[in-house]
Amino acid sequence: MDILLSHGYFLEADAAERKVMKPYPPLGLLYLAASLERAGFEADVYDSTFGNLQEFCRRLDQGRPPLVGLYGNLITRGRVLQMIRECGRRGIPVVLGGPEPASYAGAYLERGADMVVVGEGETTLLELLPHLREQGKQGLERIAGLVFLDEGGEMVRTPAREFITDLDSLPWPKREAIDLERYLAIWRRHHGKSAVSLITSRGCPYTCTWCSHAVYGYTYRSRSPSNVAEEVDFIRQRYRPDLLWYADDVFALNRRWFFEYAEELERRKIRMPFETISREDRLDEEVIRQLAEMGCWRLWIGAESGSQRILDAMQRRTRAERVIEMVRLLQQHGIQAGLFVMLGYEGEELSDLEETVEFLKRASPDTYLSTVAYPIKDTPYYDLVANRVQEAEPWEESSDRELSVSGRRSAQYYRFVQRWMSGEVASHLPGSRTRGVWQRSKALLNAKLGKLAMKVAP
Repeated sequence: MDILLSHGYFLEADAAERKVMKPYPPLGLLYLAASLERAGFEADVYDSTFGNLQEFCRRLDQGRPPLVGLYGNLITRGRVLQMIRECGRRGIPVVLGGPEPASYAGAYLERGADMVVVGEGETTLLELLPHLREQGKQGLERIAGLVFLDEGGEMVRTPAREFITDLDSLPWPKREAIDLERYLAIWRRHHGKSAVSLITSRGCPYTCTWCSHAVYGYTYRSRSPSNVAEEVDFIRQRYRPDLLWYADDVFALNRRWFFEYAEELERRKIRMPFETISREDRLDEEVIRQLAEMGCWRLWIGAESGSQRILDAMQRRTRAERVIEMVRLLQQHGIQAGLFVMLGYEGEELSDLEETVEFLKRASPDTYLSTVAYPIKDTPYYDLVANRVQEAEPWEESSDRELSVSGRRSAQYYRFVQRWMSGEVASHLPGSRTRGVWQRSKALLNAKLGKLAMKVAP
């Protein structure tokens, strides 16, 4: 074995994730495993989704890998640090990747990591593995896309590595390295239908101030339509899922690519139900009609706010009124519309929240999810409020989701906002009029209680 790849997402340790029960395989790690294997390296994968720390330690003791590669994001910090410590106790060096380590490279290195990969990991690991085998840690400064501590304990950041321009040159994710059937079974048990994820592109060129671009920058690169369609055909025949999840940051961003892809699927006589995320400015009736013909059953739009003033402050480059139009078009073509809404962004006032509630009532999506804005390191939003960010303590046991911004309303206030919002919107969502007088009255009562509580919350 040349490297053991793993990640810090332990489903059993996250009550919120267990409540949702929609786990997806670690595509990034599976891309790395496939790329390394094709180049002649032996890369094992420990998929921690259904595992635990003790099991990870057993893998370390049994396999004694010369190197461990860990993927980290903002919800897995604590577990990744535990895994680093366990590797350290066994004298096994650790290389980290993912958006969270890229933004907190120094903190992770101080806590035992040996190297942090910034950006895409495939080409960096292909250069790093033979270097470590032949020269150890000497000369790491010659490898682009790395952060590490030198012999004097000073942090060294090498030049950025160029992005992979030809995504077709990458092998498909090595899904056989994990127990994918277990993912499918959990989806069927909890949601009635199984799902497999894939990506058609990497990156997002948009400038939303709160969004992290730590791995792919502001690039946008697509696989060829034929390459994606061939993978879909493989997934369909090998795993027979009920649904696909296109995990792109923005699906159908490139209009010409989208219609070429639709033609490729039609040529192969492939029509599979799928769910994905896009933006209102990438949609129109022609695109939505094509989505329906391809099998799209739900499309999520990042609405974020019903206040155009707040959308402009976010540099979202979308229009709230047009989101409403696109929701109606989606529903007219038989596609469920889901919306993401963000509360508490810098400068938001009660009037903006009221606009958002009215926006949701007018849009009447099939479903929506709300979250309270949190400043992610190395984003323009974080920089905007940096002098008022209150760090969560201890850092090792928290994440950027626990960061608070002084001068903003309390977490309790936003819980009441969500109660008010959910009550108001519930009585206007599709089907609400068939739920009975009692259910509608209960929703409206919740709305009133939430609005009253907002007045006394800090």
